[in-house]
Amino acid sequence: MRFVIVTGMSGAGKSTALNYLEDADYYCVDNLPVSLIQPFAQISADGSSSEFTKFAVGLDIRSTFAGQNVGDAIVALEKAGLKYEILFLDASDEVLLMRYKETRRTHPLAGKGGSVEDGIRREREALQYLKDRADFIIDTSRLLTKELKREIIRIFIEDQNYKDLYVTVQSFGFKYGIPADSDLLVDVRFLPNPYYVPALRPCTGNDPEIVRFVMDSDVSREFVRRYIELLLFLIPNYVAEGKNQLVVSVGCTGGRHRSVALANAIAEHLKESGEYGVRVFHRDIDKDPIRKAF
Repeated sequence: MRFVIVTGMSGAGKSTALNYLEDADYYCVDNLPVSLIQPFAQISADGSSSEFTKFAVGLDIRSTFAGQNVGDAIVALEKAGLKYEILFLDASDEVLLMRYKETRRTHPLAGKGGSVEDGIRREREALQYLKDRADFIIDTSRLLTKELKREIIRIFIEDQNYKDLYVTVQSFGFKYGIPADSDLLVDVRFLPNPYYVPALRPCTGNDPEIVRFVMDSDVSREFVRRYIELLLFLIPNYVAEGKNQLVVSVGCTGGRHRSVALANAIAEHLKESGEYGVRVFHRDIDKDPIRKAF
């Protein structure tokens, strides 16, 4: 029997995660009152419903924390010897605020005349107990819906290891400014620049001819090797400190050639480790495009 408590910040993707679990044959119950968590888990563990062996319960801030102590429910599960896992969906305050503005919804804890920012702050404080005890924390700030689905499948269907960290490797052009959300910044303008080769100028770092040009040097290959070693050293330490989202920004002058090729190479090496969720994003690849001649 697998029993998952799905919770997290309003707007971070809890309902979407529950839908994916339901599609994966989990018996899902959303907005279950806190007082019913332990009885429901007990019934599930007793096998009263032999049709299901996997269960997920969604905890919503509006229905589960009003005058009820979620800590008591967790203690009751542990005293009864019931195994459970907590999935916590999170996102940055800035992203949550943007999502509320886009949907024009009121935050459940904002109250009459209250601001969304106040609601987010109050909710984050109320949910800290669950976040501290979460087995899995997924930060959806930069995740596409399909990427969230991939993580849910990896954790709860394929039972792959999960390190509570999602790495975004993004390329950018310094001429357009440094990405504000960068955690680690890499300047690769020291590498050979295909922009000065007329036949290569219209291409991007996603094209094989650019990859060959940029990576066909001992300096490029040695840089990637050493930087991957550094990342593989840093990431477990970030995880130990509770970080669940890491943005690695790789920059060149225009963000079309060198940075794209290097970001792809770094992302591929991280994916090979199989330890972390990895996505790659090219911020400036389509800016000022130079078309190939026909």
